[in-house]
Amino acid sequence: MRLLTVPNWSFGRDRALERICRDRLLKEKVRVHYLQGDVDHNRTVMGFSGQPNALLGALLALADLILPRIDLNHHVGVHPRIGALDVCPIVVPPGEDPSEAGIAAQMLVQELGQALAETWDLPVFMYEKSERGRHEADLPSLRRGGFGGMLDRDLKPDYGPPRCHPRLGVVVVGVRDFLIAMNVNLSTPSPRTAMALAKKARSLRQEGDPRFLGVRALGFSLPSRGLSQVSFNLTLPDITSADAIVEWVQGQKPGFHSTEVVGVVRRADLLRLTRFNLAPEAVVD
Repeated sequence: MRLLTVPNWSFGRDRALERICRDRLLKEKVRVHYLQGDVDHNRTVMGFSGQPNALLGALLALADLILPRIDLNHHVGVHPRIGALDVCPIVVPPGEDPSEAGIAAQMLVQELGQALAETWDLPVFMYEKSERGRHEADLPSLRRGGFGGMLDRDLKPDYGPPRCHPRLGVVVVGVRDFLIAMNVNLSTPSPRTAMALAKKARSLRQEGDPRFLGVRALGFSLPSRGLSQVSFNLTLPDITSADAIVEWVQGQKPGFHSTEVVGVVRRADLLRLTRFNLAPEAVVD
């Protein structure tokens, strides 16, 4: 039985560490679909699949390599974050029995959460399908206030201490459905247009525009590239078209530059992703 994980780590400027992580994953019994760091976000997203025990072993091995090298007190990047391992979703891939694999996925996130809490003294929050009524279930709500806002708060994590780790923050882990993380890059370096477009996209979602069902959006500056970016998460990819969102952005005449997908997509998603260049290994069946 295969499961998929897409951990997001709060480092993106340490290319040596990225290479070390890639080399480590090649030694694990997993299939690597995606591994890419970003300088401006200062974030590295990975995607790999395998048997539940193999995923657990690989994630804990990566934590041993990465966590000693992160201090969020000195972390600078445009992407919101609350942890060194900011979020670690577990996803049931296509082709697996949803019931059987779903049970295995829930067992995996509990084992992972407990191990991270015990080994690193980290507060661990379950989210999405793994949240158990102790707190908010969605990532934007859990991130509210950021790392700095958590340092002096009493927390109610599912595992670990009730106080934020002073260097590593907290971890969010859980079983979730597939989503598409996609970016539309704009040719202007100022983030104002990107932020305005993200705000408008969120408003259209709230108004019930069918093009934006389940869409989350944020606007960022990409100073290292002289660009800005509208970052979208499509949480309902079966009914929301990435291509349609790109066309909407272009219709606003913002100075379109390029598109990119971050992470892993399903082969069935390719019908709505014709405006993106995807590596073959980033597509799972």
